[in-house]
Amino acid sequence: MKAHTYETQSTITPEKALEFLKEGNQRFVNNLKANRDLLEQVNATREGQWPFAVVLSCIDSRTSAELIFDQGLGDVFSIRIAGNFVNQDILGSMEFGCNVAGSKLIVVLGHTKCGALKGGLDSAQIEGLGMDNLNHLINHFNPIIDDIIEENEERSSKNSSLLERLNQQNVKNAIDDIRKQSSTLRNLENEGKIKIVGANYDVETGAVSWL
Repeated sequence: MKAHTYETQSTITPEKALEFLKEGNQRFVNNLKANRDLLEQVNATREGQWPFAVVLSCIDSRTSAELIFDQGLGDVFSIRIAGNFVNQDILGSMEFGCNVAGSKLIVVLGHTKCGALKGGLDSAQIEGLGMDNLNHLINHFNPIIDDIIEENEERSSKNSSLLERLNQQNVKNAIDDIRKQSSTLRNLENEGKIKIVGANYDVETGAVSWL
């Protein structure tokens, strides 16, 4: 498989970009990695890059977008932050990826058993450890938790049902934030130039499900 060029990127539709990732995850799950000459891709991309997708995922060491979607050098922009949520700097990176560099797809990728979301559920205990910046990060999830938790339900990372509901809702909220907070990306989507989709990676099976 060769690296994408400007010409190949320009012919990819948002729907085709999504299909590339779905096919790549199927190869990953079935241990059928595409044949790539990575050094050839280094040479092919030394003058520029033409990725077809932007993937926002967690920093979790098991969720590397290039691996789980079986992509090569120059294929995807990979943005990573614990809890795969959106802020202004991440939106700027997405705007660059799509409006400047020509990517056709944005994927917000959550994953099962997310440590950042567990921290959000256990924030009272985490805050006691005295890590100011980590506390700031996990408090980002409090409004979502307040919205989805049921009356008398245990707020704990041990509550697997709540954790998975939080994972799904966190992805949906991130997509909403992208559309609300970036007129650039919202307009590109409305014009059919990009798609914005959510997905969930299962750390036990390697499979990605699409929301």
